[in-house]
Amino acid sequence: MTDFSKRLITWQKLHGRHDLPWQNTSDPYAIWVSEIMLQQTQVTAVVGYYQKFMQRFPDIAALANATQDEVLQHWSGLGYYSRARNLHNAAQTIMDEHHGEFPTDFVTIQTLSGIGRSTAAAIASFAFNQVQTILDGNVKRVLARHFAIEGWPSTPKIEKQLWTLAESLLPKTEMVAYTQGLMDLGATLCTRSKPQCARCPLADSCMALTQGRVQQLPTPKPRKTTPERNTTMLILRQGDSILLEKRPPSGIWGGLWSFPETDDTQNLVHLAKQRFGVDVETEAPLAKLSHAFTHFKLHINPQPLMVVSKHTQLNESANVWLNIEDAMCAAIPTPVRKILLSLLPNQAPSLF
Repeated sequence: MTDFSKRLITWQKLHGRHDLPWQNTSDPYAIWVSEIMLQQTQVTAVVGYYQKFMQRFPDIAALANATQDEVLQHWSGLGYYSRARNLHNAAQTIMDEHHGEFPTDFVTIQTLSGIGRSTAAAIASFAFNQVQTILDGNVKRVLARHFAIEGWPSTPKIEKQLWTLAESLLPKTEMVAYTQGLMDLGATLCTRSKPQCARCPLADSCMALTQGRVQQLPTPKPRKTTPERNTTMLILRQGDSILLEKRPPSGIWGGLWSFPETDDTQNLVHLAKQRFGVDVETEAPLAKLSHAFTHFKLHINPQPLMVVSKHTQLNESANVWLNIEDAMCAAIPTPVRKILLSLLPNQAPSLF
Protein backbone atom coordinates (compact mmCIF):
# COMPACT_ATOMS: atom_id res chain seq x y z
CA MET A 1 0.00 0.00 0.00
CA THR A 2 1.42 3.39 -0.99
CA ASP A 3 1.87 6.12 1.60
CA PHE A 4 -0.66 8.18 -0.38
CA SER A 5 -3.38 5.54 -0.10
CA LYS A 6 -2.55 4.67 3.53
CA ARG A 7 -2.89 8.25 4.74
CA LEU A 8 -6.04 8.78 2.68
CA ILE A 9 -7.71 5.68 4.11
CA THR A 10 -6.82 6.65 7.69
CA TRP A 11 -8.17 10.16 7.15
CA GLN A 12 -11.41 8.93 5.57
CA LYS A 13 -12.19 6.62 8.45
CA LEU A 14 -11.72 9.46 10.94
CA HIS A 15 -12.88 12.55 9.06
CA GLY A 16 -14.64 11.47 5.86
CA ARG A 17 -18.34 11.41 5.10
CA HIS A 18 -20.18 8.41 6.56
CA ASP A 19 -23.87 9.36 6.73
CA LEU A 20 -24.90 10.04 3.14
CA PRO A 21 -28.09 8.11 2.22
CA TRP A 22 -26.30 5.90 -0.33
CA GLN A 23 -23.46 4.94 2.01
CA ASN A 24 -23.15 1.95 4.33
CA THR A 25 -24.59 -0.40 1.73
CA SER A 26 -23.20 -2.82 -0.82
CA ASP A 27 -26.37 -2.80 -2.90
CA PRO A 28 -25.11 -2.13 -6.45
CA TYR A 29 -28.46 -0.63 -7.51
CA ALA A 30 -28.45 2.00 -4.75
CA ILE A 31 -24.79 2.79 -5.42
CA TRP A 32 -25.36 2.97 -9.18
CA VAL A 33 -28.28 5.42 -8.86
CA SER A 34 -26.26 7.67 -6.55
CA GLU A 35 -23.21 7.65 -8.82
CA ILE A 36 -25.30 8.62 -11.86
CA MET A 37 -27.01 11.42 -9.93
CA LEU A 38 -23.67 12.69 -8.64
CA GLN A 39 -22.28 13.10 -12.15
CA GLN A 40 -21.86 16.88 -12.59
CA THR A 41 -24.16 17.56 -9.61
CA GLN A 42 -23.31 18.55 -6.03
CA VAL A 43 -24.10 16.20 -3.14
CA THR A 44 -26.37 18.77 -1.47
CA ALA A 45 -28.56 18.92 -4.60
CA VAL A 46 -28.66 15.14 -5.01
CA VAL A 47 -29.72 13.99 -1.52
CA GLY A 48 -33.40 14.95 -1.75
CA TYR A 49 -33.78 13.67 -5.31
CA TYR A 50 -32.06 10.40 -4.44
CA GLN A 51 -34.34 9.68 -1.49
CA LYS A 52 -37.53 10.36 -3.48
CA PHE A 53 -36.23 8.41 -6.47
CA MET A 54 -35.41 5.36 -4.36
CA GLN A 55 -38.80 5.48 -2.66
CA ARG A 56 -40.54 5.31 -6.04
CA PHE A 57 -38.03 2.97 -7.72
CA PRO A 58 -36.64 0.81 -4.88
CA ASP A 59 -35.02 -1.77 -7.13
CA ILE A 60 -33.97 -2.49 -10.70
CA ALA A 61 -37.28 -4.13 -11.60
CA ALA A 62 -39.30 -1.14 -10.42
CA LEU A 63 -37.16 1.21 -12.49
CA ALA A 64 -37.23 -1.00 -15.59
CA ASN A 65 -41.02 -1.41 -15.45
CA ALA A 66 -41.71 2.32 -15.12
CA THR A 67 -42.38 4.53 -18.11
CA GLN A 68 -39.65 6.89 -19.25
CA ASP A 69 -42.00 9.80 -18.60
CA GLU A 70 -42.37 8.78 -14.95
CA VAL A 71 -38.60 8.41 -14.55
CA LEU A 72 -38.06 11.85 -16.07
CA GLN A 73 -40.75 13.26 -13.78
CA HIS A 74 -38.79 12.10 -10.72
CA TRP A 75 -35.62 13.56 -12.27
CA SER A 76 -37.22 16.90 -13.16
CA GLY A 77 -35.07 19.78 -11.91
CA LEU A 78 -31.90 17.73 -11.47
CA GLY A 79 -30.71 18.47 -15.01
CA TYR A 80 -28.63 16.50 -17.53
CA TYR A 81 -31.67 14.42 -18.40
CA SER A 82 -29.76 11.96 -20.58
CA ARG A 83 -28.62 10.48 -17.25
CA ALA A 84 -32.21 9.53 -16.40
CA ARG A 85 -32.87 8.10 -19.86
CA ASN A 86 -29.65 6.06 -19.69
CA LEU A 87 -30.49 4.85 -16.18
CA HIS A 88 -33.90 3.67 -17.34
CA ASN A 89 -32.50 2.01 -20.44
CA ALA A 90 -29.76 0.25 -18.45
CA ALA A 91 -32.30 -1.07 -15.94
CA GLN A 92 -34.25 -2.63 -18.79
CA THR A 93 -31.03 -4.14 -20.17
CA ILE A 94 -30.25 -5.67 -16.78
CA MET A 95 -33.72 -7.21 -16.62
CA ASP A 96 -33.53 -8.51 -20.20
CA GLU A 97 -29.92 -9.65 -20.42
CA HIS A 98 -28.74 -10.22 -16.84
CA HIS A 99 -31.81 -11.83 -15.24
CA GLY A 100 -32.44 -8.73 -13.14
CA GLU A 101 -29.08 -8.96 -11.36
CA PHE A 102 -26.59 -6.10 -11.57
CA PRO A 103 -23.48 -7.50 -13.32
CA THR A 104 -20.33 -7.90 -11.24
CA ASP A 105 -17.85 -8.02 -14.12
CA PHE A 106 -16.07 -4.67 -14.50
CA VAL A 107 -16.06 -4.73 -18.30
CA THR A 108 -19.72 -5.77 -18.47
CA ILE A 109 -20.73 -2.93 -16.14
CA GLN A 110 -19.28 -0.46 -18.66
CA THR A 111 -21.54 -1.83 -21.42
CA LEU A 112 -24.61 -0.45 -19.63
CA SER A 113 -25.98 2.86 -20.89
CA GLY A 114 -24.49 5.90 -19.17
CA ILE A 115 -21.74 4.06 -17.30
CA GLY A 116 -18.15 4.94 -18.16
CA ARG A 117 -14.93 3.67 -16.69
CA SER A 118 -14.88 5.89 -13.59
CA THR A 119 -18.54 5.28 -12.68
CA ALA A 120 -18.07 1.54 -13.22
CA ALA A 121 -15.03 1.65 -10.93
CA ALA A 122 -17.01 3.39 -8.18
CA ILE A 123 -19.77 0.78 -8.38
CA ALA A 124 -17.27 -2.10 -8.49
CA SER A 125 -15.36 -0.69 -5.50
CA PHE A 126 -18.33 0.10 -3.28
CA ALA A 127 -20.59 -2.83 -4.18
CA PHE A 128 -18.10 -5.62 -4.90
CA ASN A 129 -14.91 -4.40 -3.16
CA GLN A 130 -13.01 -4.70 -6.44
CA VAL A 131 -9.66 -2.95 -6.89
CA GLN A 132 -10.61 -0.36 -9.52
CA THR A 133 -9.71 3.31 -9.66
CA ILE A 134 -12.08 6.22 -10.13
CA LEU A 135 -11.14 9.39 -11.97
CA ASP A 136 -13.91 11.96 -11.78
CA GLY A 137 -13.41 15.73 -11.70
CA ASN A 138 -12.64 15.84 -7.99
CA VAL A 139 -10.03 13.09 -8.25
CA LYS A 140 -8.40 14.74 -11.25
CA ARG A 141 -8.02 17.91 -9.19
CA VAL A 142 -6.53 16.05 -6.21
CA LEU A 143 -3.98 14.22 -8.35
CA ALA A 144 -3.10 17.24 -10.49
CA ARG A 145 -2.34 19.28 -7.38
CA HIS A 146 -0.63 16.61 -5.33
CA PHE A 147 1.69 15.56 -8.17
CA ALA A 148 1.89 18.98 -9.90
CA ILE A 149 0.57 17.72 -13.22
CA GLU A 150 0.19 20.53 -15.74
CA GLY A 151 -2.28 20.66 -18.61
CA TRP A 152 -6.05 20.62 -18.71
CA PRO A 153 -7.00 17.23 -17.18
CA SER A 154 -9.64 16.43 -19.79
CA THR A 155 -7.25 16.44 -22.74
CA PRO A 156 -6.54 12.84 -23.89
CA LYS A 157 -2.81 13.07 -23.11
CA ILE A 158 -3.23 14.40 -19.55
CA GLU A 159 -6.20 12.15 -18.81
CA LYS A 160 -4.19 9.09 -19.85
CA GLN A 161 -1.36 10.22 -17.57
CA LEU A 162 -3.82 10.63 -14.68
CA TRP A 163 -5.34 7.18 -15.23
CA THR A 164 -1.88 5.59 -15.10
CA LEU A 165 -1.03 7.52 -11.95
CA ALA A 166 -4.35 6.67 -10.29
CA GLU A 167 -3.83 2.97 -10.97
CA SER A 168 -0.33 3.08 -9.44
CA LEU A 169 -1.77 4.45 -6.18
CA LEU A 170 -4.40 1.75 -5.66
CA PRO A 171 -4.29 -0.22 -2.42
CA LYS A 172 -4.98 -3.94 -2.51
CA THR A 173 -7.39 -3.74 0.43
CA GLU A 174 -9.73 -1.18 2.03
CA MET A 175 -11.13 -0.17 -1.37
CA VAL A 176 -14.35 1.31 0.03
CA ALA A 177 -12.49 3.66 2.39
CA TYR A 178 -9.92 4.54 -0.27
CA THR A 179 -12.45 5.29 -3.00
CA GLN A 180 -14.67 7.24 -0.64
CA GLY A 181 -11.61 9.06 0.66
CA LEU A 182 -10.69 10.27 -2.83
CA MET A 183 -14.24 11.54 -3.30
CA ASP A 184 -14.39 13.17 0.13
CA LEU A 185 -11.01 14.86 -0.14
CA GLY A 186 -11.88 16.47 -3.47
CA ALA A 187 -15.38 17.46 -2.37
CA THR A 188 -14.63 18.83 1.11
CA LEU A 189 -10.97 19.93 1.35
CA CYS A 190 -9.22 19.98 -2.03
CA THR A 191 -11.99 22.06 -3.56
CA ARG A 192 -11.79 24.14 -6.72
CA SER A 193 -11.80 27.43 -4.79
CA LYS A 194 -10.70 28.09 -1.22
CA PRO A 195 -9.07 24.66 -0.64
CA GLN A 196 -8.44 23.87 3.03
CA CYS A 197 -4.82 22.77 2.70
CA ALA A 198 -4.15 23.11 6.44
CA ARG A 199 -6.57 20.24 7.11
CA CYS A 200 -5.46 18.00 4.23
CA PRO A 201 -3.93 14.65 5.25
CA LEU A 202 -1.64 14.81 2.18
CA ALA A 203 -0.47 18.40 2.65
CA ASP A 204 3.15 17.60 3.53
CA SER A 205 3.65 15.73 0.24
CA CYS A 206 1.52 17.96 -2.01
CA MET A 207 3.76 19.40 -4.72
CA ALA A 208 1.32 22.18 -5.63
CA LEU A 209 1.30 23.36 -2.00
CA THR A 210 5.10 23.17 -1.75
CA GLN A 211 5.47 25.13 -4.98
CA GLY A 212 2.78 27.67 -4.10
CA ARG A 213 0.67 26.65 -7.10
CA VAL A 214 -2.51 25.36 -5.52
CA GLN A 215 -4.59 28.04 -7.22
CA GLN A 216 -2.97 27.40 -10.61
CA LEU A 217 -3.55 23.65 -10.64
CA PRO A 218 -5.22 21.86 -12.20
CA THR A 219 -4.71 23.84 -15.39
CA PRO A 220 -8.07 25.41 -16.28
CA LYS A 221 -9.92 24.61 -19.47
CA PRO A 222 -8.92 26.92 -22.34
CA ARG A 223 -11.44 29.74 -22.46
CA LYS A 224 -13.87 29.91 -25.35
CA THR A 225 -16.73 32.28 -25.97
CA THR A 226 -19.93 30.61 -24.82
CA PRO A 227 -22.42 30.42 -27.69
CA GLU A 228 -25.79 32.03 -27.01
CA ARG A 229 -29.15 31.08 -28.47
CA ASN A 230 -32.58 32.67 -28.33
CA THR A 231 -35.99 31.07 -28.43
CA THR A 232 -39.58 32.08 -27.86
CA MET A 233 -41.71 29.80 -25.70
CA LEU A 234 -45.43 29.94 -26.43
CA ILE A 235 -47.57 29.99 -23.27
CA LEU A 236 -50.92 28.90 -24.72
CA ARG A 237 -53.48 29.32 -21.98
CA GLN A 238 -57.23 28.79 -21.71
CA GLY A 239 -58.62 29.48 -18.28
CA ASP A 240 -56.50 27.52 -15.81
CA SER A 241 -55.12 25.19 -18.49
CA ILE A 242 -51.84 25.54 -20.35
CA LEU A 243 -50.45 23.57 -23.29
CA LEU A 244 -47.31 21.48 -22.95
CA GLU A 245 -45.51 19.78 -25.82
CA LYS A 246 -43.44 16.59 -25.64
CA ARG A 247 -39.86 17.25 -26.69
CA PRO A 248 -37.98 14.86 -29.00
CA PRO A 249 -36.35 11.88 -27.22
CA SER A 250 -32.83 13.20 -27.81
CA GLY A 251 -31.28 16.65 -27.54
CA ILE A 252 -31.74 19.16 -24.75
CA TRP A 253 -34.54 18.25 -22.33
CA GLY A 254 -35.08 15.07 -24.36
CA GLY A 255 -38.40 13.41 -23.53
CA LEU A 256 -39.54 16.19 -21.16
CA TRP A 257 -42.70 18.27 -21.42
CA SER A 258 -42.11 21.90 -22.30
CA PHE A 259 -43.81 24.90 -23.84
CA PRO A 260 -43.87 24.91 -27.64
CA GLU A 261 -41.03 26.93 -29.13
CA THR A 262 -40.67 29.04 -32.24
CA ASP A 263 -38.25 31.41 -33.92
CA ASP A 264 -41.04 33.07 -35.89
CA THR A 265 -42.52 35.77 -33.67
CA GLN A 266 -44.23 37.69 -36.49
CA ASN A 267 -47.08 35.26 -37.16
CA LEU A 268 -47.97 33.82 -33.79
CA VAL A 269 -51.74 33.84 -34.35
CA HIS A 270 -51.37 31.92 -37.62
CA LEU A 271 -48.78 29.59 -36.09
CA ALA A 272 -51.06 28.68 -33.17
CA LYS A 273 -53.91 27.88 -35.54
CA GLN A 274 -51.76 25.78 -37.88
CA ARG A 275 -49.84 23.83 -35.22
CA PHE A 276 -52.39 23.46 -32.47
CA GLY A 277 -55.79 24.18 -34.03
CA VAL A 278 -56.57 27.12 -31.75
CA ASP A 279 -57.49 30.77 -32.19
CA VAL A 280 -55.45 33.00 -29.88
CA GLU A 281 -54.97 36.58 -28.83
CA THR A 282 -51.45 37.79 -28.13
CA GLU A 283 -50.76 39.09 -24.63
CA ALA A 284 -47.84 41.05 -23.18
CA PRO A 285 -44.60 39.01 -23.00
CA LEU A 286 -43.42 37.74 -19.62
CA ALA A 287 -39.99 38.58 -18.23
CA LYS A 288 -37.12 37.03 -20.16
CA LEU A 289 -34.97 34.39 -18.51
CA SER A 290 -31.73 32.62 -19.32
CA HIS A 291 -30.62 29.04 -18.74
CA ALA A 292 -27.02 27.84 -18.95
CA PHE A 293 -26.20 24.46 -20.47
CA THR A 294 -22.75 22.89 -20.59
CA HIS A 295 -21.96 24.18 -24.06
CA PHE A 296 -24.24 27.18 -24.57
CA LYS A 297 -26.57 29.68 -22.94
CA LEU A 298 -30.24 29.79 -23.86
CA HIS A 299 -32.22 33.04 -23.65
CA ILE A 300 -35.95 32.41 -23.38
CA ASN A 301 -38.74 34.85 -24.28
CA PRO A 302 -42.01 33.57 -22.76
CA GLN A 303 -44.92 34.73 -24.92
CA PRO A 304 -48.43 34.23 -23.47
CA LEU A 305 -51.22 33.52 -25.95
CA MET A 306 -54.81 33.52 -24.70
CA VAL A 307 -56.82 30.77 -26.40
CA VAL A 308 -60.17 32.02 -27.65
CA SER A 309 -61.39 28.81 -29.25
CA LYS A 310 -60.22 25.29 -30.16
CA HIS A 311 -60.90 23.69 -33.53
CA THR A 312 -59.16 20.32 -33.48
CA GLN A 313 -58.31 17.56 -31.01
CA LEU A 314 -54.62 17.43 -30.19
CA ASN A 315 -52.45 14.32 -30.34
CA GLU A 316 -52.14 13.64 -26.61
CA SER A 317 -48.90 11.71 -27.03
CA ALA A 318 -47.26 14.90 -28.31
CA ASN A 319 -49.33 17.66 -26.65
CA VAL A 320 -51.38 17.89 -23.49
CA TRP A 321 -53.57 20.49 -21.77
CA LEU A 322 -52.97 20.61 -17.99
CA ASN A 323 -53.83 22.99 -15.20
CA ILE A 324 -50.79 24.73 -13.78
CA GLU A 325 -50.63 22.66 -10.59
CA ASP A 326 -50.65 19.40 -12.55
CA ALA A 327 -48.11 20.78 -15.00
CA MET A 328 -45.79 21.53 -12.09
CA CYS A 329 -45.83 17.80 -11.25
CA ALA A 330 -44.98 16.68 -14.78
CA ALA A 331 -41.51 15.93 -16.15
CA ILE A 332 -40.55 19.50 -17.01
CA PRO A 333 -37.22 21.38 -17.25
CA THR A 334 -36.29 24.07 -14.74
CA PRO A 335 -37.06 27.14 -16.93
CA VAL A 336 -40.57 25.82 -17.61
CA ARG A 337 -41.06 25.35 -13.87
CA LYS A 338 -40.01 28.96 -13.28
CA ILE A 339 -42.47 30.22 -15.87
CA LEU A 340 -45.28 28.13 -14.41
CA LEU A 341 -44.52 29.47 -10.94
CA SER A 342 -44.88 33.01 -12.26
CA LEU A 343 -48.37 32.11 -13.55
CA LEU A 344 -49.66 30.89 -10.20
CA PRO A 345 -52.04 33.17 -8.29
CA ASN A 346 -50.41 35.55 -5.80
CA GLN A 347 -47.06 35.30 -7.58
CA ALA A 348 -45.13 38.38 -8.58
CA PRO A 349 -45.24 38.98 -12.32
CA SER A 350 -41.45 38.92 -12.60
CA LEU A 351 -39.65 35.57 -12.80
CA PHE A 352 -36.82 36.85 -10.61
